[in-house]
Amino acid sequence: MKVVVLAGGNSPERDVSLSSGWMISNALAEKGHAVVLVDVYLGIKTPKSGLNSLFLSQPEYEPGYHEIPTTPPDLELLKKLRYPDTGMFFGENVIDLCRLADVVFLGLHGSAGENGQIQAALDLLNIRYTGSGFSGCVAAMDKSITKELLHVNHLPTASWIYLRHPEELHWEMVEKIGFPCVIKPPRGGSSIGVSIPKNKQEFEDGITLALSKSDGIEHDLIIEKYIEGREFCVGILDNQPLPPIEIIPNEGWFDYEKKYQSGLTQEICPADIPAELAQRMQEAALKIHNVLRLGFYSRIDFKVDRDGNIFCLEANTLPGMTPNSLFPKEAAAAGIAYADLCDRIVTNGQSRR
Repeated sequence: MKVVVLAGGNSPERDVSLSSGWMISNALAEKGHAVVLVDVYLGIKTPKSGLNSLFLSQPEYEPGYHEIPTTPPDLELLKKLRYPDTGMFFGENVIDLCRLADVVFLGLHGSAGENGQIQAALDLLNIRYTGSGFSGCVAAMDKSITKELLHVNHLPTASWIYLRHPEELHWEMVEKIGFPCVIKPPRGGSSIGVSIPKNKQEFEDGITLALSKSDGIEHDLIIEKYIEGREFCVGILDNQPLPPIEIIPNEGWFDYEKKYQSGLTQEICPADIPAELAQRMQEAALKIHNVLRLGFYSRIDFKVDRDGNIFCLEANTLPGMTPNSLFPKEAAAAGIAYADLCDRIVTNGQSRR
């Protein structure tokens, strides 16, 4: 198949996406697909032989291109790299190139890549793509919507406060949640803008941090009860749960750096837990996947407290596909090699619309 892999973008998770895109492109080329990796925001120049010629040869990607810096990118600097700047999200030739492909593999993370905007645009253009559709992306990307849907469907999630207008925050609200708590931007990812304050000063700093990482759509935030316990993820592939993976940071919590830098976190898959707990998490993950109307694959994140109670942290419509990402490790534990995983995802994307 002719496949365009969209990566990059202009979200704080840009570098993560570029790493995913690099891995996906190489895997699909290995499976015999004609692949073009393109930065959705910066776009690509038209070769003298035309856009279609890009599918005829597999480019040699720069060594180390998949490596992720320890801090999120400078998005203001990124804007200066864009020429010509049309004011649109899509870079030069991106839409035209996607229309030439049999399917678009979405290797995007954060903001427009996961919040349904790109999915809606591709739907309107009748372009096939991988992953969840518009409605599932909206429900999963906005954690306030996710938590409301989990709550009304009696699915486990930690107590929370959603503040559409942070200036309306009163300490009585915070006291109901208690310290430590978790402050996060509702539509963020990769733990960017997340903090776990233990006192009033840290709380105020956390509010400032979360608002500074807002997606610009709304300046809102979530304050969530902190669940003391172990952290797990359960991937869903083709409506089947994958083996749970346990995440054990060497110190602190599972922040941006620990997610993407080797050696900072232990990841055990299959998780060393009782079969009953694994089954409960897998069943909950599949229910959450379906309640949110997610697509061919997703990843559901959990905390498990000391009493064995499970709590959903969030759902990911486009799980990371980097060298350190959790979803491919779960697939590997189920006997699915990385290239085969990518091939299954792209084949589903091409056939489902």
